Amino acid sequence: MELRWLEDFIVLAETRHFSRAAEQQNVTQPTFSRRIKLLEEAMDATLVNRQTMPLSLTPAGEEFLTLCKQITERVRVTRERLQHLHHDATRRLRLAAPQSLLTHFVPGWLEQHALHARIEPYLRATSWLIGDYVEALERGEVDLALCYWPEGRMALDLDLSGLRYLTLGEELLVPVSAADGAGMPRFSLPGDKRRPLPHIAYHASGLIAAALRAHWDRSRQEVHLSTLNESVQTSNIRELVLQGYGLGWLPFRTVRQALAQGELTRAGDRRWDVPLSIRLYFRHDGRHPALHDTLAQLQEGLDDLHRSR
Repeated sequence: MELRWLEDFIVLAETRHFSRAAEQQNVTQPTFSRRIKLLEEAMDATLVNRQTMPLSLTPAGEEFLTLCKQITERVRVTRERLQHLHHDATRRLRLAAPQSLLTHFVPGWLEQHALHARIEPYLRATSWLIGDYVEALERGEVDLALCYWPEGRMALDLDLSGLRYLTLGEELLVPVSAADGAGMPRFSLPGDKRRPLPHIAYHASGLIAAALRAHWDRSRQEVHLSTLNESVQTSNIRELVLQGYGLGWLPFRTVRQALAQGELTRAGDRRWDVPLSIRLYFRHDGRHPALHDTLAQLQEGLDDLHRSR
């Protein structure tokens, strides 16, 4: 049974005439009549009383007409929903970003640039390392990748030749610790060689861990740490630091409120701060239909911001 047979039957019930119904369905009358006959055979019932003028539906035909209308309406609604889904899929860009940026940067950024209708966060990315973002862009799994990036030079085992980026903002990694009863940090930098400080660290293979190591090397700061725990997600590190297990470097946006409320305190002065950029990466040959316009809109906003400073 084909959907068009049901549509034929609805038109026949409305016109009560084979010739007019066939004309409305853009088929010949013999073809139309054959479809109605096949429909009756499929339902094993006589649906049309051909002896009346105009023709009428049998009781079985009246019952079947209700079913036809229900089915065709559901198909129409579903077809429209699928078209909308396809439209959204081709219109919305998939954005990968770490959890801390999704929570503390992305909402305001989307609001500022009116990008809610164009960009959809890709939540699987919250536990990725930097190499995962690059691979996802190359595979076409995501269209945009938002990430922290070190300000200073550092060696990275990454092939970024096929990618381009926009710098959207700045961030600062700050060393923080839970406070003691006097409001002083439980753990203070640089620590002691004989008693290294417990460090709640980022994953050793991640970009932030590499940025910290590079910063210490460039500044020739001697620091004595013992890694107590490693995590990809900022929220996990923040929670362990809050519980007093050790110190950790965290993006300032994620600890601003906790510092203001005294839940956390700085574990070292500003010499220990590590500057980062917030970069938005994309493939230079990206062909998503919304990519070019979105990037142009972002670039225009960044240019306006720079001119206003």
